[in-house]
Amino acid sequence: MTEEPQIELKRPGFAALLAWLWPGAGHLYQGRTAKGVLYMVCILGTYFYGLVIGQGHVVYASLRPEDRRLPYLCQVGVGLPALPALLQTRRVRNGQEPWFGGMMAPPYVNPDLERIHRGQDELSQWHAAAGGKFELGTLFTMVAGLLNVLAIYDAFAGPVVAAPDEKQDRPPPDDSGPSKQ
Repeated sequence: MTEEPQIELKRPGFAALLAWLWPGAGHLYQGRTAKGVLYMVCILGTYFYGLVIGQGHVVYASLRPEDRRLPYLCQVGVGLPALPALLQTRRVRNGQEPWFGGMMAPPYVNPDLERIHRGQDELSQWHAAAGGKFELGTLFTMVAGLLNVLAIYDAFAGPVVAAPDEKQDRPPPDDSGPSKQ
C-alpha cells in the first residue's frame, strides 16, 4: 500500500483566520502558494465582479424588519472585502453620511414614506438602475463568500486525499472459465 503524502499545516487555526480575512492568505502562510493564489484570484475575482455589476450596492448589512439583507450572511464569508458594509451600516444608523459615495451602505428606508409611495424607496431605485444585474451581482458575491468558507476549511484541515482504488490491488479476473457461444 502507498502512503499518503503529508502536508505541513502551520498553525491551522491561524491559517483559517487568515483565509477568512483575505481569501488565499491562509494557504500562502502555509506555503501552499499555487492554491493560495488560485483561491485569491478566483474568489476575489468573483466577489469584485459581482460588486461591480451590482454598482457597489449588492453588499450591505441590514437586519431591520423592513429590510432584511440575509445574503450578507453569505457575502461576509469573503472576509475583509465585505466588512466595510458593517461600518457603512453603523454610520447610516447613526445619522452620518456613508463613505465612498454610499458603496456598501444600506438603502435609506423611511417607513412612513414607504406606506405612501410603495416601491419608491432607494432599494427599488437600485434595482431599477442595475436591472437584472443587481440580483446577479448579489449571487456572485454570495457564491464568493460560500466558496471562501470551503477554502477556510481547506486551510484548517488540509486537502482531501483520495483513497487508492481497491480494484488496482486485485488480480485481473481469470478468463479461462467456460465460454458462452
